[in-house]
Amino acid sequence: MLELRGLTAGYGPVTVLRGVDFAARAGEVTCVMGRNGAGKTTLMKAIMGIVPVSAGTVMLDGQAIQDLPAHLVPGKGLAWVPQGRRLFGPLTVAENLDVGGLIRGNRAKVRDHVLALFPRLRERLNQPAATLSGGEQQMLAIARALCLEPKVLLLDEPTEGLQPSMIALIREAVLRLKAEGVAVVLVEQRVEAVLRMADRVAFMAHGSVEEVAEAAALHPGARQFADFVGV
Repeated sequence: MLELRGLTAGYGPVTVLRGVDFAARAGEVTCVMGRNGAGKTTLMKAIMGIVPVSAGTVMLDGQAIQDLPAHLVPGKGLAWVPQGRRLFGPLTVAENLDVGGLIRGNRAKVRDHVLALFPRLRERLNQPAATLSGGEQQMLAIARALCLEPKVLLLDEPTEGLQPSMIALIREAVLRLKAEGVAVVLVEQRVEAVLRMADRVAFMAHGSVEEVAEAAALHPGARQFADFVGV
């Protein structure tokens, strides 16, 4: 379980996150929603140790990790797929997966499992990542993160700019990870996608989590979407 308690973080003198309380449980999809500038991406970066935490704690299975150097955080069981994917374009699909699996020793069993989630990538193992379609690149970004065998997977806008068929494939993969016990934290602005995947929705505003709702209690016209997302 990932739990944030009173998390405050930002960039130099600029405070972005203000006393964030948040939890993501194993086998659940927790969506984070909010307007631009609410602090969603900074939240992801603070969890991963990329943005320094000035107060509060980041707990993973009861262990405080907020003071760890960023390069040690993935080894604790956290993986992040940032907005924009950030693949190694000249490297092949297989080489990108190898980079993702370095910490865990690139076990063949793990790679086979990842490629079972995204069989299209198996057909393109020797293809440079930069030549993949946008949807295939997003699949590769997620697959690379999964080579870390994470307990918690952070996804920042994974469906942005993708065609419906690719969105459906990514949604199916997320739901399979949930069924396997992975805690998925998903930043997403598309209400329909959220309601199809989420167990709970955390609504952010002004650097804080203002409300957490069970997804089953929400509908496309719910007040929270208008108040916090503007749709």
